[in-house]
Amino acid sequence: MAETTEPDDPAGPQEPTLDEQIAAYQREYRDLDPQVEKVVSALGRLNRRMNVAYGRQVAALGISNAEWEVLKTLLLAGEPYRLGPGELAKRLGLTPAAMTHRIDRMAGEGLVTRDRDENNRVRVIVELTDEGRTKWLEAMRMASDFEEDLLQDLTSDERGVLGEMLIRLLRRVEHAQPDAGGRLTDLD
Repeated sequence: MAETTEPDDPAGPQEPTLDEQIAAYQREYRDLDPQVEKVVSALGRLNRRMNVAYGRQVAALGISNAEWEVLKTLLLAGEPYRLGPGELAKRLGLTPAAMTHRIDRMAGEGLVTRDRDENNRVRVIVELTDEGRTKWLEAMRMASDFEEDLLQDLTSDERGVLGEMLIRLLRRVEHAQPDAGGRLTDLD
């Protein structure tokens, strides 16, 4: 029987450093620009780690990332924080069936209400509740603390420059991939 050993790190195997990853890529693909790869790999890792942190924060509030997205979308719609399910699905890049499932769950948790439109009884309106807005505000407080900590080593000027550079990259991707804002598959 082979002997097994516990990893030194209880979190499991470690991801290679960016330099190690880039060196491996260059070994296999000699035309790789290491500066470009360092930027995109760092952005990818940062995005994954931030998503994990945000997921833990909303989970601590008893909601999922998917529910957070609905709360955010309703809030961004402005007062009175209501949209039809079809519009919500479109803005979130979901199918109507996935949106219905999500709304059912959230209505059961008291985060949103779903009622018939008084002016058009065929139309349904999804509205943010006080409980849903409270959850959104608490998640924002937690995210703000996390983000301030994340950027603590950057000066105000550096934050401004970084923000402008990232917006330029985002605009290029949005221009090249205009349909990439929504999800291509349901995540629920």
